[in-house]
Amino acid sequence: MAAGEAYEPGPASGARVEKDGEQWTLILERELRHAPERVWQALTEPAHLREWAPFDADGNLAEPGPVQLTWVGTGRTIVAKVTRAEAPRVLELGDMRWELERVSRRGSGTGSGTRLRLWHRIDRRFIAWGAAGWHICFDVLDRLLSGTPIGRMAAGGEGWQRLSAEYAQQFGAENPGGSANVQKP
Repeated sequence: MAAGEAYEPGPASGARVEKDGEQWTLILERELRHAPERVWQALTEPAHLREWAPFDADGNLAEPGPVQLTWVGTGRTIVAKVTRAEAPRVLELGDMRWELERVSRRGSGTGSGTRLRLWHRIDRRFIAWGAAGWHICFDVLDRLLSGTPIGRMAAGGEGWQRLSAEYAQQFGAENPGGSANVQKP
């Protein structure tokens, strides 16, 4: 993305849901051009999380134990627990599970990349919102790791409403419509 160019997320892709009655799990997958060790650092260190994630953490997520998460845009704070942290492969935090898998990237000059998978148990009414939000977060993460940061975006940012509607259609889910806290922190 060239300097001054506005960010616009691509089409809804790389996400699916598993439904078990009222319990739904959002599953997102993205291939990043960066080694798992770099992605792990971005997933676990508070300074890196502040650059791309939808929440701030009061401690490093690389160690099991309680951590306070404050969601951007809402100010809502929860205490979650890191139940599993196996660098640089698996992170389980509250209702989220992250898996990082090393993948070969031919012709990239970097040798390896990461297939990042996120499972997030989320209220079915907000599954499309969650998919749109994480889609944008993953875009921001990829650009941050590439050295071309665009800044963290809270739910409702550029392209979020369109993505939310696309994911709702893909999942056969509700799309509460309107905008969540539209802002760029």
